[in-house]
Amino acid sequence: MSGSTPPAGAEAASAVIPGMAKPRGAFPHFRRAGDFIFVSGTSSRRPDDSIAGADKNAAGDYVFDVRVQTRAVIENIRAILASAGAALTDVVEVSTYLVSMQDFPAYNEVYAEFFGYHGPARTTVAVAELPHPHLRIEIKVVAFRPRTAGADRAP
Repeated sequence: MSGSTPPAGAEAASAVIPGMAKPRGAFPHFRRAGDFIFVSGTSSRRPDDSIAGADKNAAGDYVFDVRVQTRAVIENIRAILASAGAALTDVVEVSTYLVSMQDFPAYNEVYAEFFGYHGPARTTVAVAELPHPHLRIEIKVVAFRPRTAGADRAP
């Protein structure tokens, strides 16, 4: 079902979600494997390919706000999970990639608005760069959402 949404009542094994920024490669926004949903690395890119948290100042230079980017990334992940029939509360693992660990405190502050100590396991690493020079953060998640009603909500 790559590249499309499933018919009503069906669940996609994987999907590129209409209305979201198209992946910058041949991969889906998410892949379901049994009760697990793997969300591909997600950024703050908008459907029009602009980037939340990357704005020009009066001098014409780009200014980056990792708080805005983090919030946009998590909201994009929320939308991806919703299209897969899941929610942020179903996330069991988060992997975050920051261009600079100088951004860690700001990222952590926004992350705490969505997740707490009872939330997912998390790893954060610094990387040399991301697929666009205006991106300062990318996040991928794994969610656990049983396919059957009444099933356990945790692995």
